[in-house]
Amino acid sequence: MSGFTPSLDRLIEQFAKLPSVGKKSAQRLAFHVLSMTDAEANAFTQTIEKARSSIKRCKICCNLTDSDICSVCSSQSRDKSVICVVEDARDVIAIERTHEYNGLYHVLHGVISPMNDVNPEDICIKELIMRLGDDTVKEVIMATNPTVEGEATSMYISKLIKPLGVSVSRLAYGVPVGADLEYADEFTLIRAMEGRKQL
Repeated sequence: MSGFTPSLDRLIEQFAKLPSVGKKSAQRLAFHVLSMTDAEANAFTQTIEKARSSIKRCKICCNLTDSDICSVCSSQSRDKSVICVVEDARDVIAIERTHEYNGLYHVLHGVISPMNDVNPEDICIKELIMRLGDDTVKEVIMATNPTVEGEATSMYISKLIKPLGVSVSRLAYGVPVGADLEYADEFTLIRAMEGRKQL
């Protein structure tokens, strides 16, 4: 028994369902919400409702947007010959922060994972293949995470793309800057050796 009212218990349970939120953090969030003024609480709930109703997937790249086509796809300054394929909309934000990539994106909204009952038709692969119908795209960069599922998804998609005559590349990865080699796992070191460059 928690000692809280049933309503407060339910509120804590809802916050605890959020990613990376433990029981203590959920309690702090719940008490913070209860300490809000009526105006603040209404603004908070309206913001959530507005986001849920207005944010949708871009008709081209499947990224999250408030309009039919996202700002990246509608930009005239982006290189339309390159598509970077990512697992999640948050990955787009991470790559954009580098200010180094100027091509387009495609968001899969997941990875193939038979253990979790996620099949190729459950993520946005067919939408990607449809984008490669004309000769505009010359390269697809696979930027899925270096996990078993990410690698399997990358390989599956590259096998679909290669017959279309589009070049497929993979993000290089290996030892992070500032890390000691002795703490790197074998898989990371293998990838670092494979992705080495001449100086």
